[in-house]
Amino acid sequence: MKYRLEALGPLLDLLQTMTFQVIGPVVRNNAIVYDTISTVDDFPQGYTDEQAGGHYRLKRTEDCSYFSYVVGPDSWKRYLFSREEVLYSTTEDDGELIFKTSRHNPVKRAFFGIRSCELHAIGVQDRVFIESDFADPHYAQRRSDLIFIAVNCTRSADTCFCTSLDTGPKAKSGFDLSITEVLDNGHYFILESGSDIGDEIVRELALNPASDEQVSLSQRAIENAAQQKRKLNVSGIKETIYKNLEHQQFWEDIADRCLNCANCTMVCPTCFCSTVEDRTDLAGSVNERVRQWDSCFNLSHSHIAGGSVRVSSESRYRQWFSHKLASWQDQFDTLGCTGCGRCITWCPVGIDITEEAARLQVLDASTVENT
Repeated sequence: MKYRLEALGPLLDLLQTMTFQVIGPVVRNNAIVYDTISTVDDFPQGYTDEQAGGHYRLKRTEDCSYFSYVVGPDSWKRYLFSREEVLYSTTEDDGELIFKTSRHNPVKRAFFGIRSCELHAIGVQDRVFIESDFADPHYAQRRSDLIFIAVNCTRSADTCFCTSLDTGPKAKSGFDLSITEVLDNGHYFILESGSDIGDEIVRELALNPASDEQVSLSQRAIENAAQQKRKLNVSGIKETIYKNLEHQQFWEDIADRCLNCANCTMVCPTCFCSTVEDRTDLAGSVNERVRQWDSCFNLSHSHIAGGSVRVSSESRYRQWFSHKLASWQDQFDTLGCTGCGRCITWCPVGIDITEEAARLQVLDASTVENT
């Protein structure tokens, strides 16, 4: 059953009455990022975005839409996999060493405005941090007491390619509520429940069922977002990458353009590389082990006794590319990419993962033909 929601205010008020901290999109520093939402006015109404390789701009629209932009540099992962956190600490008390493991008080949160590609990204991180043999208690704590209010995309950015991965533009599962904004013949939202708590919210809001025409208009808006020029052909991509790990010309060509800035990994909603460092106060009585985000593009990330394993730029890009599209499948039975396009937009030189994958597939096919 799909329902018509006239305005976001009653839904937001209800979530706060249910003691959820609402996290959603806001405008900050001329970009869409995620932060606490207190009132409907916090949402970036009347904005759209312009994205291309190495290019991002927010622009004003002539309508009053709330969700006409796509995704910005921020991702929900920072609320689950913190940029920096203390894993444990030790203190000295009268010569006795006291060991303390860090714990976080769970916060009831509602992720409001999460897109389908981002739901899939959280699903990927769940496999890494919860469903693997080495579950992460910090991630699991933050992951509990979460609900997702998904927003179906009604337009795509130039860098989006979720349709080729079947990760968007419509949220099909994993949400508690999904909404589709309709600006045709009025301004309203089509709401759909995906869980028991979603059903409870619908009952509390006492919404009327949407008409067939209203549902049809919402579906037409989603179909508009499915028109994407970028595609990622993942058929046989793992095998193609493994066969060409030593294709020096291919990797060197990318390395000549890559700045090793790590932007792609920082904005990626699934990347999970980290490092740890030990900190001590000046008196030496308090010590902390701190985990921080890291990147496989950093020379120090692969440093072991004797030096770094991946010294060259091409080896570091190859690590990211092959892990994202190949070895991630071996480890977690899924791709490490959900087609959000952030890595393309926020790469200063516009390196495009879809173009590089297609180029490698063409090179591989031509090699096979010549043998």
